[in-house]
Amino acid sequence: MPKPNFQNIPDYKSKKNEDFMSEEQVKHFKNKLNSWMNQLIKDAKTTVTHIQEDSSKVADNNDRATLEEEFALELRTRDRERKLIGKIEKTLHLIELGDYGYCKTCGTEISLQRLEARPTADECIDCKTIAERKEI
Repeated sequence: MPKPNFQNIPDYKSKKNEDFMSEEQVKHFKNKLNSWMNQLIKDAKTTVTHIQEDSSKVADNNDRATLEEEFALELRTRDRERKLIGKIEKTLHLIELGDYGYCKTCGTEISLQRLEARPTADECIDCKTIAERKEI
């Protein structure tokens, strides 16, 4: 998964005795997710422009083969990001439903630290660890 680029959005610092997923926390994560999604969409548009502009510049067959391999790698990256955009949209929907920040498996709160690192996380670290062990 691509590393999130949250463009100057600092991690949320919870206040003493603040309720989990308070209005401020929800607003913070919504902002963070939207910023990430907008950056991914911008990157995708840049890739399309880049491929359209650079594909006609090469005359040498070896250079063309190299360029096509670079395009293929870039397109695979964008495909992963396209799937990530879907996951971000799903997460934004969870925010609207009021279910964001809670583990889909056991229902406990997902730590703010984990959500900062992976805002699309839908399982607490314990359930995710168990799920990963089962996959092995």
